[in-house]
Amino acid sequence: MRIKAAVVESAGQPFVIDEIDLDEPRANEVVVRVVSSGICHTDLATRDGDYKVPMPCVLGHEGAGIVEQVGSLCTTVQPGDHVVIGFNTCGQCPACLLRTPYCEDVMRIRLGLDRPDGSPTMRKGQHAIHGNFFGQSSFATHALCEEASLVKVRRDVPLDILGPFACSVETGAGAIFASLRCAPGSSLAVFGAGAVGMCAVMAAHVAGCTTIIAVDMKANRLRVAQELGATHIINAAETDPVEEIQHITTGGVNYSFESTGVTKVIRQAVDALRPLGVCGMVGQVPPGDEVSLDPWTILLGRTLRGIIQGDAIPQILIPQILELYLQGRFPIDRLIEYYRLEEINQAAADSEQGTVIKAVLRPNTN
Repeated sequence: MRIKAAVVESAGQPFVIDEIDLDEPRANEVVVRVVSSGICHTDLATRDGDYKVPMPCVLGHEGAGIVEQVGSLCTTVQPGDHVVIGFNTCGQCPACLLRTPYCEDVMRIRLGLDRPDGSPTMRKGQHAIHGNFFGQSSFATHALCEEASLVKVRRDVPLDILGPFACSVETGAGAIFASLRCAPGSSLAVFGAGAVGMCAVMAAHVAGCTTIIAVDMKANRLRVAQELGATHIINAAETDPVEEIQHITTGGVNYSFESTGVTKVIRQAVDALRPLGVCGMVGQVPPGDEVSLDPWTILLGRTLRGIIQGDAIPQILIPQILELYLQGRFPIDRLIEYYRLEEINQAAADSEQGTVIKAVLRPNTN
């Protein structure tokens, strides 16, 4: 079928809106009309060449929309269903069999940008356009996905807000609920008040953390974080965050959450812990960068652990957070600024400059 998509022709180049052809769904595949697709740091880092992927390609991995076509073996969704498009996995390695997001073949599966058999999902005339980014490539009017990656959702929640649930919400909230399991009455420092960090703040508020410290360098983000549940805010451009956290908590936090991917900040997030504290790291560090830690800090029982997708089972976590949203306890819509697909380069620039917290595309809006 003919679709409209934002294509990256080569690394470091802007998105170009073009008409391309999307494959018909195979037996286990589904075509989704994309209603919303969030822009994530991973999309922009891939566009810029930080991750080596074949090009030209279509990115986007925070899609939500309406099922239009289903393959012959699909049984869990049907045309008309509202879905969030989750990530694809191999489904066969030990991590996948345990229903965790730590697929052992994650780089090939999500960044290979073609089907597992090497066939493309998109074309421009006789030339392949590499799609299947994180199993969706949702910077387009339509996305081709595996049935197993879809999360069917109730129809009374606006699809406009649901794109970020596929990554930002799942990662930030899942880290608090599932990975760190922050206890009621505990303390948490969130480093980076972007969309993922904001979701961690909101989840910590729901979980009953009584000290929630948001750290960022942008006053507008810190103001929103305080409105969403942060009990304290620290502008890292003006204050040493580790010293201030030690002062606020008299010894450090029980948990820290690092979402910036900046090695200096990762060190700060670990140093801000009290003994036996745990730092969850979700920020993506550029390939080849290294983090320096004081071994004595770790020796006192502190833990630094990586987190993917908040250790979530999307089909369970996403409906749970939707219920919190409907109760007014997880106001994700407070973070979102909407753009048409044709405005994707402006949306990307606004995201990088921090003038918006979460840019969301509406690919089928004129």
